[in-house]
Amino acid sequence: MASRARPLRLPMGAALAAALLGAMTLGTVGAVAIHAGAAPIGPADWAALRFTLLQAFLSALISTALAIPVARALARRRFPGRGALITLMGAPFLLPVIVAILGLLAIFGRGGTLNQLLTTAGLPPISPYGLHGVLLAHVFLNLPLATRMILQGWQAIPAERFRLARSLALTPMAQFRHLEFPMLRATLPGAFLTIFTLCLASFATALILGGGPAATTVELAIYQALRFDFAPDRAATLALLQFALTTAALLAGWALIRDTGFGAGLGRPPELPAPKGWRRALDAAAITLAAAFLILPLAALVARGLPGLTNLPQGLIGATTRSLAIALASAALATAAALALALATARRAMGHRLFDAAATFPLAASSLVIGTGLFLMLRPFAAPSDLAIPVTIATNATLALPYSYRLLSPPARALLADYGRLTAALALTPAAKFRLVTLPQLARPLGFGAGITAALSMGDLGVITLFAGQTNATLPLYIHSLMGSYRMEQAAAASLLLLTLSFTLFALFDGIGRRHAPA
Repeated sequence: MASRARPLRLPMGAALAAALLGAMTLGTVGAVAIHAGAAPIGPADWAALRFTLLQAFLSALISTALAIPVARALARRRFPGRGALITLMGAPFLLPVIVAILGLLAIFGRGGTLNQLLTTAGLPPISPYGLHGVLLAHVFLNLPLATRMILQGWQAIPAERFRLARSLALTPMAQFRHLEFPMLRATLPGAFLTIFTLCLASFATALILGGGPAATTVELAIYQALRFDFAPDRAATLALLQFALTTAALLAGWALIRDTGFGAGLGRPPELPAPKGWRRALDAAAITLAAAFLILPLAALVARGLPGLTNLPQGLIGATTRSLAIALASAALATAAALALALATARRAMGHRLFDAAATFPLAASSLVIGTGLFLMLRPFAAPSDLAIPVTIATNATLALPYSYRLLSPPARALLADYGRLTAALALTPAAKFRLVTLPQLARPLGFGAGITAALSMGDLGVITLFAGQTNATLPLYIHSLMGSYRMEQAAAASLLLLTLSFTLFALFDGIGRRHAPA
């Protein structure tokens, strides 16, 4: 007998999450748009726009170009520590930007190792500030991302294609033309636009290494308009410009996504030929230089920060406590909202397309755009410094939610397909189904997503700069103030603490998820 169709019901948890996301993204952009017309774009704003586009283009171009030989070498070479190096290349995604910059300054700064060597050799020192400083930091942060994206492309070429190439006795150039070049043609635009979009929203890097009329991004101009010029209308105009830039880059990225066309193959491990001779030496050089570029700044930061751990400045404990509270609250909010949206979308509940769109909206926003909108909306009712912590929690949770949602969506659909009929036949209550089936089956992506959110929130130096006062700074903002007063040793020690806490939070949540996941 056919079962009677149940009426569609709106899932209240997902609806509430989607409404809050809409308010945090479209609502804040709407507030920005209302105020934007009162202040036209001036010459300084056009300069900020040109610099934003220039540094984003060059950062993406250099990162992607340098990643090609590194990814190719990693794809065709096997050596001890290869897996650890590939894992390390995922670390910059979670690395607080201010920690990365302090590490780079320890090598490339005025008193850094490189400048000491140049001075000893009688050569003039180099400056890490301005356009080349911003590019250096962006390449440091994004070269690993580009390498992993391109490496996945090489590993996705079925082994059977390389076997066929060998049976046809194709030369290395012919093999590159018929197998590797089509993969690069499909992969590189996505890698380039991903990094370009990330660099469009560059704030912390430009705040520390940029600045001045010649090296100001749109995000930094928003900060300067609100904090120094107190020109909310100009900040709104710039925020709307930033939102338009990010949205256009995202749409271009989605339009350029291409499949390599190689198919799935038989699942054998990649068999990219590993030639010997000078090609082997080039591969070794590419891997060694990339590893040194990633490891040396962090090692220098550790060496500079360790002695300072015995003389930590006053105020550090309070800033650390606030950052931990923000990270934990952001992780809880983003994970709960992402889970509600992913489950509702998986079972195609009423409004599932709207829920999916709501989880995508934050990708087009940035911390400073949302912060400007909230500043304009909340300023008539309360002092910005009184709202610094809740605004930072809400913003960080909003911006991290797309990552958690994309991690949860595929396993949520698999959960419904595998256990949906069984739980219905057992007539489990919603609470029992959630406790006995949903949480264990989704424990791994829940833990991974919560870890990412907590680590990103711990190191965030974005919206807090618009709202925080003297007494409620977070740890990254506190480190920035130490750098501003040239207390670099103490800043390095505090950065070491921030780095440890960020990766500990990620490992803690990821470990909890792994421990509670089915074997």
